Amino acid sequence: MEYTEIKSLSDERISLYIDYNENQLFHVNEPAPGYFVAESCEVIERALNASYEPVSFLAEKENITDEIRSTMDKCNVPVYVGTHDVLKNIAGYGLTRGMLCMMKRKTLISIAEFVSEILSEAKTIVILEDVMNPTNVGAIVRSAAAMNIDALLFTSGCADPLYRRASRVSMGTVFQMPWTFFDKKTGWPDSGIKILKESGFSIIATALLDDTLDIRDERIKNCEKKAIILGTEGTGIRKETLELCDYTVKIPMAHGVDSLNVAAASAVTFWEMTR
Repeated sequence: MEYTEIKSLSDERISLYIDYNENQLFHVNEPAPGYFVAESCEVIERALNASYEPVSFLAEKENITDEIRSTMDKCNVPVYVGTHDVLKNIAGYGLTRGMLCMMKRKTLISIAEFVSEILSEAKTIVILEDVMNPTNVGAIVRSAAAMNIDALLFTSGCADPLYRRASRVSMGTVFQMPWTFFDKKTGWPDSGIKILKESGFSIIATALLDDTLDIRDERIKNCEKKAIILGTEGTGIRKETLELCDYTVKIPMAHGVDSLNVAAASAVTFWEMTR
């Protein structure tokens, strides 16, 4: 594998890493899909295994391990390296995991395709409503993968699961799980929940309300197909969404604690509903 050494951050060959934030990378090729940045060997390997196309690598010259070299050798794309003193000034891109890989996005599967190809066989799915923190999104995806959730759906207010921090926190499981966003045509919650119910799912919201069921309630366990909704930190699930759900559930708390972080709550909820 041949490396191209970068002496300055003004080098146009690494402009995608320097001149664009993650949101700009998302939109840079519109209407075609844009790019995203994957970080660490494990995350990049899982993206490659899921047939995401690499564009280039960027790594610290002093810290290229055999594992990093092995990952790079699998791809016939440019490899740019620089010293720590040069690359440390890339805003927001400290190479804490050894290397970055610029990758091409895929066209998102439509809701109609998702329903016919994924939901027809799924038993337990998760909907994230307006979860804006990429760390929480990544942690929830990782819990979903670990607890054998079949698929995930995101509302338009959610952080992008392919943002660098989200995919890293997910340990790359975001590339293994089927997921998509509700599009503008589908709409959430009215049309989205209608589609889920028509697909045979019982709609189960997680909410801190007095009239919610205990998460261990037999009525929940007896649902043949479950669609679990998780809301954003602070405000939780929208009122109009709750009104359309079949059940609301909560995790019993002790010692005066009123709730868990949504990522922690997701792991408990997924475990209880899939075991």
